[in-house]
Amino acid sequence: MNKKDIKKVVLAYSGGLDTSIIIPWLKENYNNCEIIAVSGNVGQASELEGLEEKAIKTGASKIYIEDLTEEMLNDYVFPCVQAGAKYEDYLLGTAFARPIIGMRLVEIAKAEGADAICHGCTGKGNDQVRFELAIKAFAPDMPIIAPWREWDIKSRDEEIDYAEAHNIPLKISRETNYSKDKNIWHLSHEGLDLEDPANEPQYNKEGFLEMGVSPEQAPDVPTYITLHFEKGVPTAIDGVELGAVELVEKLNELGGANGIGLLDIVENRLVGMKSRGVYETPGGAILYKAHEILETITLDKETMHYKALVAQKLGELVYNAQWYTPLTQAIFAFVKSTQQNVTGDVKLKLYKGNIINAGVTSPFSLYDPDIATFDEDEVYDQKDSAGFINLYGLPIKVQAKLKEKLGK
Repeated sequence: MNKKDIKKVVLAYSGGLDTSIIIPWLKENYNNCEIIAVSGNVGQASELEGLEEKAIKTGASKIYIEDLTEEMLNDYVFPCVQAGAKYEDYLLGTAFARPIIGMRLVEIAKAEGADAICHGCTGKGNDQVRFELAIKAFAPDMPIIAPWREWDIKSRDEEIDYAEAHNIPLKISRETNYSKDKNIWHLSHEGLDLEDPANEPQYNKEGFLEMGVSPEQAPDVPTYITLHFEKGVPTAIDGVELGAVELVEKLNELGGANGIGLLDIVENRLVGMKSRGVYETPGGAILYKAHEILETITLDKETMHYKALVAQKLGELVYNAQWYTPLTQAIFAFVKSTQQNVTGDVKLKLYKGNIINAGVTSPFSLYDPDIATFDEDEVYDQKDSAGFINLYGLPIKVQAKLKEKLGK
């Protein structure tokens, strides 16, 4: 990639610290190229306020603000809920958003005749890989500019210095300079005091949590909700049918108010290092738990156990930027086939950070109380178990007889 050939750049733009300073930096270092900012609206709410004005003032020729929220939930999030896919207990909030934004970046870059796509991800993080593999999936020869691999800036403090020198307004200060990522599904917190795993997150400090409250600050009275699923997809809360966006927003509200969905982990990043992050995923935590409960009565044992193995692999693939690959799509096809009877209602009790099963029903339930009962029944002959145990235990019996014969 020759810098002289770069006349027009599409920039993945959030208006945060990194991308705010990238616009003037690109103009300084890439021959005053034209910059088209693209912001993927994945439900980050107030973070979009004033974005267009800021992008234009700092040097962009235009900005696209693309509403991708519903598509992200239906095509990226809910299939992973169906699968039960997690990565080390992390509910994949950032990993869900990057592939769809990357795909849209390519579509706009092609429409605009751009010479390159630029992102503000650091060389230490996962998102650089997620963006770039998504770009390669749809534009394999598109040049990619990653300023963190080129510039002399070494820290977020130096980024703030650069912003101040170029009169770029910021919504953060050096004291509240957590690295955050927000969408409709989650909010992540990294950096500052959280870099030391010995430090407890300041859950009760005003302004730290944005999607809810700490369990200590949650109400003393539980909240009951009933979630309805159709073929593994959530469709209603308390009998009211809702679209994907409205449903997740409502669960975020209910879960956040009850201190649900906080996660503090040291995770193994794709690039090889360990990283400490604190996540808020109130609605997502509820959905994963409810779906898991529903599957206990609608999936047979072998399917459930094998699906759990597949879920772990899928979580790794999604986390590791392998969304647009044959294996990932094949796994989703398998998962979809397992969801044909995952329909029913799950009642939950939300109480001070806990999601408690309060009852589950399904027209496709495999649970038969006539068979499972401890009371007298007419459908299960307990004498049959003797033959089963003899056959099931035959390998153990043969092995024991051999040991006796050999005197071991």
